[in-house]
Amino acid sequence: MSNEKKYLTTASGSPVGDNQNSITAGHRGPTLIQDVHLLEKLAHFNRERVPERVVHAKGGGAHGYFEVTNDEISNYTKADFLSEAGKRTPMFIRFSTVAGELGSADTVRDPRGFAVKFYTEEGNYDLVGNNTPVFFIRDAIKFPDFIHTQKRNPKTHLKDPNAVWDFWSLSPESLHQITYLHGDRGIPATWRHMNGYGSHTFKWTNANGESVWVKYHFKTDQGIKNLDAKVADKLAGENPDYHIEDLYNAIENGDYPSWTLYVQIMPFEDANTYRFDPFDVTKVWSHKDYPLIEVGKMVLNKNPENYFAEVEQAAFSPGRFVPGIEASPDKMLQGRLFSYADAHRYRVGANHDALPINRSKVDVNNYQRDGYMRFDGNGGGSVNYEPNSFDGPKETPENKINPFEVSGFADSVAYDSDDHYTQAGDLYRLMSEDEKTRTVQNFVDHMKPVEKEEIKLRQIGHFYKADPEFGTRIAEGLGLQVPNAVK
Repeated sequence: MSNEKKYLTTASGSPVGDNQNSITAGHRGPTLIQDVHLLEKLAHFNRERVPERVVHAKGGGAHGYFEVTNDEISNYTKADFLSEAGKRTPMFIRFSTVAGELGSADTVRDPRGFAVKFYTEEGNYDLVGNNTPVFFIRDAIKFPDFIHTQKRNPKTHLKDPNAVWDFWSLSPESLHQITYLHGDRGIPATWRHMNGYGSHTFKWTNANGESVWVKYHFKTDQGIKNLDAKVADKLAGENPDYHIEDLYNAIENGDYPSWTLYVQIMPFEDANTYRFDPFDVTKVWSHKDYPLIEVGKMVLNKNPENYFAEVEQAAFSPGRFVPGIEASPDKMLQGRLFSYADAHRYRVGANHDALPINRSKVDVNNYQRDGYMRFDGNGGGSVNYEPNSFDGPKETPENKINPFEVSGFADSVAYDSDDHYTQAGDLYRLMSEDEKTRTVQNFVDHMKPVEKEEIKLRQIGHFYKADPEFGTRIAEGLGLQVPNAVK
């Protein structure tokens, strides 16, 4: 390292003579427009913040590695980073809350984002999930409306429980997720003490062209720990960055958190006969039907050097696949394949994949050129179209997707099943009596501010259909009766 003293420069590298005083006309000014250093500083300051994410705005992240522990996984997928036990792949993870703004508290009752970027030898693979195995809705066309209910009322600019419960009561497919969310796991103690899930169903294909359906489960090796609602509220006021601080300190102190990755594997043909639609993200697969199979271990061992460059500019998309891993017909996933990358194009720019945190560890060869903030060689003088006769990069047919049959009329079609109650009721019945009591109280506290009684009664009807005791206890807590039409 050079011992020469560093000198301050403008963005173009010119030395700065005075960084304490603006150039003015005389002692009192006014300031002269010729002070290009001042103008550059102010203009850059105005642009230091990219627009925050519409969802998952508040979060933190870390670097680490993923190591395969099960040789047999290669029987199910030809993905190279899963090819043999002992194979390590560098990765980056971003944890987040979903609904709050960038300055919101970490300890609110909200799902947590669990987005993993694997820097594989076949390009980047992103697994963009949550700490819940299910989701509120199952068709992406409802997503903007759902998120609007979680954000601020356009008139009052306040959070609006009327909108939240109106939407949920009119969207009974949300019942499974909100039961999970209002249970003990709705507020994790730390990011280190929660599980992560791919949530959606994906398709794995092996070297022989044989396909299976798969779900991902990251099980925390630290054990599950959750926060009492009152403790969470206290922390929200005293230390709104509690989860960010906890993760940073744990890694900085060498207490590296880890998760063991398991998958559930469903034979390809079972998708046509399973008792729940396996592509419905509001449902889970029974572990008795499809047991967990260990894949490997994820370890986080390095904090970011710069939060903005690595955490804020990190861009994840469930549409980033590697050979051997593909999408399923899950309607929510299908919408996310477009919307996530499109959000990054708006928020960070068309060339967000070229930023260091998002850049593939292997060479990127394509015909995409230009756009805002193109900061690499932009392809130089090479050919920028395909097919061509000038030795440009060509396709690799062996990496086409594994074909699967589709049929039917083009139409706006709902899922076949409207059973939104069985799995939500099962989840409630699995809870201990103490957790049932806490879950009921969480719902009661959340629903009390709702002004319209018809919204409360409609939602109580859903609880009752999931489990009569569940609905009755919430109704009693709200001072209402379960509607006779539901009983």
